[in-house]
Amino acid sequence: MTRLSDRETTSTREQVLHQLYEAAELEHCLMCTYLYAAFSLKTDEGDGLSPAQLEATRRWHDVLLQVAIEEMGHLVAVWNITSALGGAPRIGRFNLPLDPGALPASVVVKLAPFDEDTLQHFIFLERPAESDEHDGEGFAAERWFTRGAPGKRITPMAMDYETVGAFYEAIGQGLRDLADQWGEATTFCGDPALQLTAAEAGLPSAARVICSKTALAAFNAIVTQGEGAPSHVEGSHYQKFAAIRSELAALRARAPGFQPAYPAAVNPVLRSPPRAEGRVHIEEPLAVAVVDLASSCYGLMLRLLAHAYAVRSGEADKSLSLDLAIGLMHALVPLAELAARLPAAPGASVNAGVSFIALRDAAALPPGPSARRMFCERFEQIADAAQALARQPHARARAAHAVIARLAARALAEFDLGATAPKPADAVPATPASGPAAAAATAPAAPAIEVVEADDVTLMFEGKRCIHARFCVTGAPTVFLANVQGPWLHPETLGVDRLIEVAHACPSGAIRYARKDGRPGESAPPVNLARVREAGPYAFHGELRIDGQPAGYRATLCRCGASKNKPFCDGSHHDVAFAATGEPATTSDTDMLAQRDGPLTIDPQQDGPLRVRGNLEIVSGTGRMVSRVTDVRLCRCGGSATKPFCDGTHARIGFKS
Repeated sequence: MTRLSDRETTSTREQVLHQLYEAAELEHCLMCTYLYAAFSLKTDEGDGLSPAQLEATRRWHDVLLQVAIEEMGHLVAVWNITSALGGAPRIGRFNLPLDPGALPASVVVKLAPFDEDTLQHFIFLERPAESDEHDGEGFAAERWFTRGAPGKRITPMAMDYETVGAFYEAIGQGLRDLADQWGEATTFCGDPALQLTAAEAGLPSAARVICSKTALAAFNAIVTQGEGAPSHVEGSHYQKFAAIRSELAALRARAPGFQPAYPAAVNPVLRSPPRAEGRVHIEEPLAVAVVDLASSCYGLMLRLLAHAYAVRSGEADKSLSLDLAIGLMHALVPLAELAARLPAAPGASVNAGVSFIALRDAAALPPGPSARRMFCERFEQIADAAQALARQPHARARAAHAVIARLAARALAEFDLGATAPKPADAVPATPASGPAAAAATAPAAPAIEVVEADDVTLMFEGKRCIHARFCVTGAPTVFLANVQGPWLHPETLGVDRLIEVAHACPSGAIRYARKDGRPGESAPPVNLARVREAGPYAFHGELRIDGQPAGYRATLCRCGASKNKPFCDGSHHDVAFAATGEPATTSDTDMLAQRDGPLTIDPQQDGPLRVRGNLEIVSGTGRMVSRVTDVRLCRCGGSATKPFCDGTHARIGFKS
C-alpha cells in the first residue's frame, strides 16, 4: 500500500490552507478599510455641503458600502473553499494597521478617512494587472521586505505578489495540483453542509464549493469583480473607485475648499499603543464608549460567523447565528459614523473612528448549550452598554440601541435559555433627532386598532395594514360602511359565521376577530402560502411571526420598495407604477415538502430582502406553483431581476428600509 507521504507533491493541503487563511485576512482587511472610509463621509444635511456635494457624498457612501458588501461575498467564498478542503475558515485577522510581513510590502492596509490619497490607495489595491496606477501618498510601506523563501520546504511559507489577482492565480494552481494528486472527491473532502449558501448569507456570490470547477469559478468572480479586474470590466471595484476619483476632482475644481469627509483618525486605537507611530489614541470619554461598543458588536459578529461554519445547514443555530451577525453589522454602521464625528481627545483637531479591533481568537466555539450561553451573555452586556449610550443626545446612538435591543431580545428568545430579555428600545427617554439616522432612531408608534364589541364577537380593524382589497365592503356592506363620517364598523348587523368568512378573506390581516360563543377562532391554514400579486405585494397566509413579533395568520408585505409602512404594504405600488408579474416562472424547487404547515418566521433584513423560514409554498396570483422552500430571501426593493427572489440588487441601488 502506498503511503500518503510517498506521493510526489507540488502543493500540499496545508500549504493551500495557509494561503487561503491569508486570502481571508486580506479580504477582511480590505472590507474594513472601505467601511472606515465610508463612515467618515459627510452625509447629513447640517454638514455644510452644497446640494450637489451632499448628493455626491451620499452616493459615494453607498458605493463604498456596496463594495464592502461585495468584499464580504469574497470573504465568504474564501471561507467556503477553506471548509471544502476540510479546514476551519480563518474568521479573525491581525489588528490594523498591519505590521510588516503580514502581507507583501506592496500591499499596505490601514484605516484612513476618505480623501484623494485614500481613494487612490483603493484604486491601487484594486488595479488591473497591466495598470500603472500609483499608490496614494502616505501609504508607502514602513520598510521594504521579501517574504518568499528559496528552496523546497514542507513548512507553509508566505509568498509575495504584486496584485491580488496574481495571488488568487497562485492559490488556484495549488487547488489544481491537489486535485491532480488526490482526485476531486478526496481534495474536496469537507462537509458541504458546513458552508454558507447564498440563501443563508444573503450574498449572491456565496455558493457551495464541491469541486475544482466551483472553487476556481469563485476565484475568477473575485478577481473579475474587483481585485485585478481588467480595466474594461464594467462595475468592477477599480471602475467604481476611478469614477469617484473623476467626480471628486470635478467638484474640487468648482469648489477648492470642498471637504467631503470628517477628519477621522488614521489608525485609531482604544488603548495607549506600545508603538505610537501612525496611530491615534482615543481618549475622549464619549468617543471611547462609542468605539468600545462598536468593537464589541464587531467581535460578537465574528464569533457568530465562526459558529455558523461549525453548524450544518438546516440546524436552527446556523440560521439564527447568521441573522444575528448580519444584524450586528447594521448596528455597527451608526456607531462607526458617530465615532467619525466625535473628537478623539479633548481639544483634539482629529476625530475618532471605529478601530475594528479583532478578537485574539475568533475561532468557533464548541456547538451546543455552552456556545448559546456565551452568545446570550454577550448580547445582554452589549445591550446594556447600548442603552446607556443611547441616553446621549445623538440620533445614531439611539439608532444603534434600537437595533441591538431587538437582536438581544431575539437571541435570548430563540436560543431559549430562559434568560430575561433586555430593556426595550423605548426605555430610553426620547431625544429630538435630525439627519438620515433620525428615522431609524425613533421607534414607530404602535398602530391604532379599532375595536367594536357585539354580542357574539369582537371585531378588530388595524388601518395601517389595510390594502383596500374591498372584500369587506363588498362581502359585508352592512358591517363595513365605506366613506361615512363617524362609526363605520357594525358587526351586530351580520351573523358571526358570515362575518368570520369575510374576515378570513381579508389578505392583509387588517380585519381580525375574537369569538364570544365558545367556538374556536381563526387557526393556521393546512398549507402555508405566499401569493405573488400582479404589480403588488406578497400575500402571506400561515402562522406568522414578523420581525420577531406574532402577526396573526394573514399579511400583505411590500415588494415594490416604496411602502411607508414597511414591511407591510400600504398601496404605494400604485403610486410608483410598480411593474412586476404575478406569474413568475416555476423554479426547480417544486418537490413536495415533508410538512406543509407550521410557523413562518419573516425577518425583514435592514436595507435588504425578506428572510422567510418555515415550510412555504410560493404561488402565482392564479395559484400556480412557483416554488416550495423552507428558507428563502424574497425581494422587497422592487429591483431584483429574479423576482420574487432576491438577487442582491438592493445593495446596488441603495435600498433603504
